[in-house]
Amino acid sequence: MKAVLETVEKEVISWRRHFHENPELSYQEHNTSEYIYNLLKTFPNLEVTRPTKTSVLAVLKGSKQSEGKEHTIAFRADIDALPIQEEADVEFKSKNPGVMHACGHDAHAAMLLGAARVLSEKKAEVAGEIKFIFQHAEEVLPGGAQELVKQGVMKGVDYAFALHVSPYERTGTICIREGVFCAAADDFEIKITGRGGHASTPELTIDPLIIGAEITTNIQQIVSRKISALRAPVVSVTTFHAGGALNVIPEYAELGGTIRSLDPDSRVKAREHLEKIVKGITEAHGATYEINWYLGYPAVVNKKEAVDVSRAVVEEIRGKENAINVEEPMFGTEDFSAYSEAVPASMQFIGVHSEELGEAYPLHHPQFKIDENALKYGVEYFVGIAEKLCGQ
Repeated sequence: MKAVLETVEKEVISWRRHFHENPELSYQEHNTSEYIYNLLKTFPNLEVTRPTKTSVLAVLKGSKQSEGKEHTIAFRADIDALPIQEEADVEFKSKNPGVMHACGHDAHAAMLLGAARVLSEKKAEVAGEIKFIFQHAEEVLPGGAQELVKQGVMKGVDYAFALHVSPYERTGTICIREGVFCAAADDFEIKITGRGGHASTPELTIDPLIIGAEITTNIQQIVSRKISALRAPVVSVTTFHAGGALNVIPEYAELGGTIRSLDPDSRVKAREHLEKIVKGITEAHGATYEINWYLGYPAVVNKKEAVDVSRAVVEEIRGKENAINVEEPMFGTEDFSAYSEAVPASMQFIGVHSEELGEAYPLHHPQFKIDENALKYGVEYFVGIAEKLCGQ
């Protein structure tokens, strides 16, 4: 495998740099998907289609006969970028003002292209079927994954796999977790209507700002007192707007934020408790309220049978010392959950940080960077999965 991977390493880096220089936002990945489509068409033995306007699906149907069950597996890479002005000091900086690959999707797409390039020449060694999914719109609801699942791309699939870059883990490692991998996310907007008036006579008003402050404080009881600490969600108020003059108590106050939860029961209960708190406080003060919910992606849940495959492959190709067990789930979100709800799935982190990069900037940061030496290990992971499940 090593010799084969070395032949595509430079190509994978080149592809990643092309994507990084030419980022496109969710549902606008027209040039990106066209580039991927045309490239995949040059690889042998692949059936390449466009399930949606800005996504690509390539299918490799193996010709090897197997005495046992022939698996159909799916590999997924997301391809959209973020509305961020890049500040990273790299030669291949974004050419699209205000748009940047700050979440590593350029690396995800390049690694999966490398795997497709290698595996497309192994048709005779593959028993079963491999689907390479280049997915649009991971960053924006309702998400491209859900759309592709509805299109039927997971039909007949036995397992789904994906990698996500981690700027905090060193290059060469792959971080493995069974169970909940990413949290569910539900955003909220609350409008409180009181009665405005002059700041010198607050007793004649119903102050929505005071009510909003009380709500902000009290909803933290959802985490500390209403749900088990073992399942506690994260509740954050991130916006609060009220008033425009220093001597006027406003009529309205608006606040908003997000709830991140790890299981369906806590997800529902957190929303219910928040509504009760808002209702109780506003009624106590004689105000009224409106809540708008924006229900996000469910939690990504890695199933044991798929994770066992990931762990075995990583330990085989990278050694046990580079197969890092992740103790806690991430409270970020990922629409890979649509695949993990459909079939046994395994999404894992791949380390992309080296000391030469300096500070490890987080995902979605304008100075986010990766160590491109990590890309070959991602290709190696996908090829290893394919060989384990479809090489028998």
